[in-house]
Amino acid sequence: MNFSTKRERPFILLTNDDGIESPGIRAAAEAVLDLGDLIIAAPAKQQSGMGRAFPRLEDTGIIETSCIRINGQEIPAYGVHGSPALAVAHGILEIADRKPDLCISGINYGENLGQTVTCSGTLGAAIEAASQGIPAIAVSLEADLSIQRLEQLPGARLDTSGEILRAAAQRILAKENVMQADIWNINVPAEAEDPKDYRITTQSRQNYFCFQKPQKRDFSRPFRLTSKISIDMDTLERDSDIYAVYVDRKISVTPLTIDMTAGRTGI
Repeated sequence: MNFSTKRERPFILLTNDDGIESPGIRAAAEAVLDLGDLIIAAPAKQQSGMGRAFPRLEDTGIIETSCIRINGQEIPAYGVHGSPALAVAHGILEIADRKPDLCISGINYGENLGQTVTCSGTLGAAIEAASQGIPAIAVSLEADLSIQRLEQLPGARLDTSGEILRAAAQRILAKENVMQADIWNINVPAEAEDPKDYRITTQSRQNYFCFQKPQKRDFSRPFRLTSKISIDMDTLERDSDIYAVYVDRKISVTPLTIDMTAGRTGI
């Protein structure tokens, strides 16, 4: 009986919530291009703020196939009509020909900090991968709220985000993830230049982005709540992701698990 000693290259699934045309997903692919075989499965259009939702719409499940050219290489790309989490599910279950070794979600336009991570499509995609036993990295670049949900995103300085993403991917693929995290949530201040200048943080219990109370309005008409950054500095945890990014302007790396069990305190 012959046994092959050939080892397959790592297989990396890339996704996001800004849509498959986002500059951020191209930057993520470029950052890890030589680390393994890549495949892209991302929402066909902007899906920020979807969390891990699985909405059922008329076009849900349609998949548009294409390629994205990165540094002379053609990367298979699939635009999924659906949420970021649904894009990952389709990517793992029917697009990929083998189980990915790593899922990368981003580079997202807009930070994902504190309890706001539960709303994030970027984190929702990472959680879906983690739920299927695949380690995930979510990486987000600080950006003004006014651009975070645009279909056509502007250019941005993504090099620092790409460098720390690459370093994290190398560690995880080498199984150096000693903290036993399911997801690494990376947030990069807009002006950050040194990818080594990061801090391991905890997730803050504050919201960071908060809905604003509306003025009196006609309930029969469509309406969207607006948000703004709102932080209580008196209770903000000094070891938290929000403190690192918002106060100290440091890159935050937060190891997360999808086990939401509280301590054994009883009721």
